[in-house]
Amino acid sequence: MGIVKLHKITRTYRTGTVAVDALRGIDLEIREGVFASIMGASGSGKSTLMNILGCLDQPTSGTFHLDGEDVSTFTKNRLANVRNRTIGFVFQSFHLLPRTSALENVELPLLYSDDHLSWKDIHNRAMNALEIVGLADRAKHNPNELSGGQQQRVAIARALVTEPKILLADEPTGNLDSRTSLEIIDIFQTLNREGLTILMVTHESDIARFSERIITLRDGLIISDKRVEPVQAQTALENWKEQDAVEIENEVTL
Repeated sequence: MGIVKLHKITRTYRTGTVAVDALRGIDLEIREGVFASIMGASGSGKSTLMNILGCLDQPTSGTFHLDGEDVSTFTKNRLANVRNRTIGFVFQSFHLLPRTSALENVELPLLYSDDHLSWKDIHNRAMNALEIVGLADRAKHNPNELSGGQQQRVAIARALVTEPKILLADEPTGNLDSRTSLEIIDIFQTLNREGLTILMVTHESDIARFSERIITLRDGLIISDKRVEPVQAQTALENWKEQDAVEIENEVTL
């Protein structure tokens, strides 16, 4: 079943008399439970596409169905509810509140939810989300007391706490080193195996290869849409650990 369906989506930005066609007729269907990467050079339209998928922007023309419903019919309140509950967002720059703990950052989306949860329920759901990303023991630490990888884990937990149907990740490894990037992708693959639909924007082909579908944009059009056998991040991490062990052994021998 297609949880996302785009038909002839265009997006034109106007500055005075100048018109820029960021998207020029996108047809795309994403089935539930897929892990897909969206690639493209700067200016290809991938960020514009992500903004439309996240209900942060509206297309100039075309139709966007989300979970079977036409997004163009949604009120502002409904759109806000979709962004709070149906879609989880993970960004390159984490966007954590600096003076609040990891736990409080994760609790934040629930404070704006219309579920009317008790403080106990909010606390428990936030702690569970931190446990999923392996950071329950750092719940009381502020962002400046966490590494970049740990901050991104908190951001993922914040995206998961509302139990969304789709996770949108915009360059989630862009500020991370190679090994930490693998750890983040391993979390994504684990979540995907559990049924979460993940759409990830990346300009790194080495990161895209961990997804099962790679969609490439150029000049506002999809020029390639391939299904591939994903590399397993857990295997890559194990190989990395073995390599580290060999290097340490060699240093000791020397």
